[in-house]
Amino acid sequence: MTEERTVAVVVTSSMSAGAPPGTDPARFLTAVAEDAYELVAALDFVTPVLVTSVPGMEEIVWPGTPVVEIPDLSGAELVRAAFEALPYGGQAVVLSADAPDLPPLLIGKLFRELGRARVAVCPAADGGAVAIAAHLPLPDWAEVGFDDPEPVRSLRARAPGPRTVATGPGWHRLRDPRDIHRLDPGLEGWDNTRALLSS
Repeated sequence: MTEERTVAVVVTSSMSAGAPPGTDPARFLTAVAEDAYELVAALDFVTPVLVTSVPGMEEIVWPGTPVVEIPDLSGAELVRAAFEALPYGGQAVVLSADAPDLPPLLIGKLFRELGRARVAVCPAADGGAVAIAAHLPLPDWAEVGFDDPEPVRSLRARAPGPRTVATGPGWHRLRDPRDIHRLDPGLEGWDNTRALLSS
């Protein structure tokens, strides 16, 4: 029997920091979060969830999608709160909403890594994590945030064994206006972010 798989898009107000000059940060946050949600909602065999500390984000999701409100946290507290907001049992990925162009295949690779590990990380360019996957409930030793400089090393230092933490292929996040150049116009998806930046 296959374990239930959930993917949560995590939205916080600080994720608007990647807005380039002249772009409204709130509109930028809504666009990237909607793109991240849409890539998750299009995946087969997973349940999409939106975990947010930003009011009004329920407007970006499809009807029937669970929207879980959490306090405006950061670091390991944010990641733990996101995992704890999800149904007990099964496997889950928490995805930072500032990765609107993430290839869906990378989420699948994280679930594959959970076949042999308790926790798996999609590393972010320039440090941190794009997404973190785990068997639920999240282990007590798995204290890690999206912006930890070296999340895999940090997790392995706390883990009961090195093989309990896996790493998948990395990607990038839009944490700073200078990160906009990482977006590939030839890559499918990120339609809302694309439209906002070209307006």
